[in-house]
Amino acid sequence: MKVIPRSFAGQLALLLLIALAVAQGIAVTLFSWERIEAVRHAHQDSAVLRQATVARLLGDTPPDLHDAVLAAASTDLARFSLSGEPAVGEMGTGKRTAAIARDLSAALDVSPEQVRVAPLWTRYLDDNDWDGDRDGDRHGHDWDDDHGPGHRDPDWFTASVALADGRWLNLAVGPPPGAPPWGWTFVLTFLLSALGIAVVAVLTGRRIAKPMRGLAAAADRFGRGETIDDLPEAGPVEIRKTVLAFNRMRGQLDRYVRDRTAMLAAISHDLRTPITSLRLHAEFVEDGETKTKILAALDEMQRMTEDALAFIREDMLREETRDVDLHALVDSIVADLAELGHEIVLADSGRVVTPCRPAALRRALRNLLENAAAYGERATARIERDEAQVHVVIEDEGPGILEAELDRVFEPFVRLETSRSRDTGGSGLGLAIARSIIRGHGGDIRLENRPEGGLRATVALPGTEIP
Repeated sequence: MKVIPRSFAGQLALLLLIALAVAQGIAVTLFSWERIEAVRHAHQDSAVLRQATVARLLGDTPPDLHDAVLAAASTDLARFSLSGEPAVGEMGTGKRTAAIARDLSAALDVSPEQVRVAPLWTRYLDDNDWDGDRDGDRHGHDWDDDHGPGHRDPDWFTASVALADGRWLNLAVGPPPGAPPWGWTFVLTFLLSALGIAVVAVLTGRRIAKPMRGLAAAADRFGRGETIDDLPEAGPVEIRKTVLAFNRMRGQLDRYVRDRTAMLAAISHDLRTPITSLRLHAEFVEDGETKTKILAALDEMQRMTEDALAFIREDMLREETRDVDLHALVDSIVADLAELGHEIVLADSGRVVTPCRPAALRRALRNLLENAAAYGERATARIERDEAQVHVVIEDEGPGILEAELDRVFEPFVRLETSRSRDTGGSGLGLAIARSIIRGHGGDIRLENRPEGGLRATVALPGTEIP
């Protein structure tokens, strides 16, 4: 299972969601830190003010009411007690404890020696019966020892303040309650933001990718030789420039191909006049053998010219592409060749629909099937298909071709004496024309010798639909 989507819209949405998650995480972390710091300072100031207030109140009330005052002033977060000795044995050395001690000294207008502050072991706040009379606290504690029975939080403290009667007012301050930073508010905010960003990203990605999909489809059709119109220039400026460049390239290629085809057609057509003139002059040659050779050479030139003109005429017609049953097309060619006396068999492959220019493809396949049947004595054909391509495989039982010549036979006017004879009337354009047509459909032809003897021609065509 692939986690990363393949489409542009999906990848854009994923990247924006990741960026949102990171940004939200950083924002919540900073906000939580600032919020916690503000709450801690407020809680600390409140504790200092409360201890100063309780100390003054104890000085103004009778001793028999002191227990009631301490009980009324104590809460779950701040617990007061009175003792003969300070609960804090030694003054803490941290910056925060020093600042608390200065605040208490200033609030009570007493000397710093009358105030002691040290970090709090929060385990004691979990004991509901804590009264400040702990040996470790009252008789001194090594606050730098990290192996004690509880967790020492340097942000919260125990403070002892000397009263006028010689006793010490002790205060243990615990951390303030607070909502977790990753609460439902954050989750709901993140989900709503993620949903909005995902919707916008998908819609934007599809809008941007739509011209690119059209461009890809047009390039694929253009590569198969189909006629396409200029694409509309839509989308962002970068995509508009890409589409504009494609339209210009298509127009330039079309003009180049038309000009080249027209030039070849003109040359082939103009060759008819000198060939006819030479044929007339050859009739006046008295030497019979020389005359025969000249006429044979002129006939060969005439066939080459006619083949070239026929191919150029078909190419200039620009046949429209349409869906064709490939099996039916090959079967009709096999039937025509069988009527001419060729021994060729087509294996049943069922209906295979593929987009093509049927007349051009028929000519290419006929050249291959006719060559296999004529020069291989017997031939077989079959259609193989997969998810991406369809293959027309043509095999014969002839002598095959030398490995070094398998690619060269596709060159124009090339004929191999070991497997082709000038007496057959071939001009050497058949395979060149066939490969040009197949490549114009976005496919290709491959020749190979069979291990058991004979030649195998494989025609690969793209864009196949298997019903």
